[in-house]
Amino acid sequence: QVHLVESGGGSVQAGGSLRLSCATSGYTDSDYCMAWWRQAAGKEREGVAALDSDGTTTYTDSAKGRFTISRDNAKNTLYLQMNSLQPDDTAMYYCAADVLRCWTPISTMTTGFFEHWGQGTQVTVSS
Repeated sequence: QVHLVESGGGSVQAGGSLRLSCATSGYTDSDYCMAWWRQAAGKEREGVAALDSDGTTTYTDSAKGRFTISRDNAKNTLYLQMNSLQPDDTAMYYCAADVLRCWTPISTMTTGFFEHWGQGTQVTVSS
């Protein structure tokens, strides 16, 4: 059974940085699509960044140039390095994974594509 566990969230001031981690277990497929999503209070869940098993990454416009998605295969851990954080980045951040490849950029993906989700980690950015 696949488990995703996020960590690394916290409270930072605007302009600060955080690195989120998503530890995965029970995942044996060599093909995958993994992604970070976020959901602010009262808003729908939105994609942030995706990583295909071939190394291709995609980002939404709000994340481009500030966030970096990566994976350490030896540690089975997905990361999201977030720099230049702004109050609008305040949200619960979720890790998601699926055995299918990323068939489209994150900006056009839907939550229904991903079979596996973590519980989330809260990021709060103050001005």
